[in-house]
Amino acid sequence: MNSSAERISQSRSIMQQAVAGVLRRSLRLLFKPVANPRVSVALQRRWLNIMAQSTLRNRSVNSADRPLAGVPCRHYQPLNATGTVLYLHGGGYVAGSPDSHKAITSHLAHYANAHVVVPDYRLAPEHPCPAAIEDAVAVYRHLLASGVEPQQLTLAGDSAGGGLTFATLQALKAAGEPLPGSVIVFSPWVDLSLTQLFDTDRDIMLSEAWLGFAARAYGGDDLSAASRSPINGDLSGLPPVLIQVGGDEILLNDSQRLCQAIHDAGGQARLQVHPQRWHDFQLHAGVLTDADQALMTCARFIHQHREPS
Repeated sequence: MNSSAERISQSRSIMQQAVAGVLRRSLRLLFKPVANPRVSVALQRRWLNIMAQSTLRNRSVNSADRPLAGVPCRHYQPLNATGTVLYLHGGGYVAGSPDSHKAITSHLAHYANAHVVVPDYRLAPEHPCPAAIEDAVAVYRHLLASGVEPQQLTLAGDSAGGGLTFATLQALKAAGEPLPGSVIVFSPWVDLSLTQLFDTDRDIMLSEAWLGFAARAYGGDDLSAASRSPINGDLSGLPPVLIQVGGDEILLNDSQRLCQAIHDAGGQARLQVHPQRWHDFQLHAGVLTDADQALMTCARFIHQHREPS
């Protein structure tokens, strides 16, 4: 006979499978049809923020809106926070905001006990590349100028924000700026030329058509340039990198290729592929156990690579 603890564990596992199934169906029905080049950018932005209302912000973490270097920013700051995370949200460079990513950023602040700064960087098509890079670099420099030590700082991002993370690192390195202590990316989009996408039929959120639309809106005609596709840029001399990606998403190959490219450049990169999980599943922290566990792993990675202050 199973013990009481085993029965509880089995019950929780069944419940989480049900939660994952509901989330999967909801995203396929409610998100993917709107992430479509035939839908106006304005509606895509509004719909993403509406869908974000179903995600859970961690209420134990204080939040405030305060610009840095002229860039609007959301701040999540636990009491007695140690360390800082500069987080670059996803949305294909055409959508997304600190509001749409409140669950992932507030829970990361909680688990890592870190001040998480989320820039509301400029979006395409109104502000194509390199506007987003300029905003990210400006906020990073402001943090350093305000007294944040580079080794106490983590640069992170998801999807397009993951690609922006590496474009920002390359811009900082080219300018001779000190780099952060660690880097974390979720489902990074690092190749806007879309040359090696994964099985497009399995992705419940993104399509090749929408990615192509977003890539052109942000990157124009030169999509293979390193500023647009940082996998083609200099990946040497970077801090340790943690990459998390779902096993059922169109950008799986970007994560695998990025990890290999960092290794080939002599760097440290750790790739975690989460089976049967979708693009940016960490956005469901507080609801999906896998998302919470993934962010706890990020917190351990941050602390592992953070030098004592």
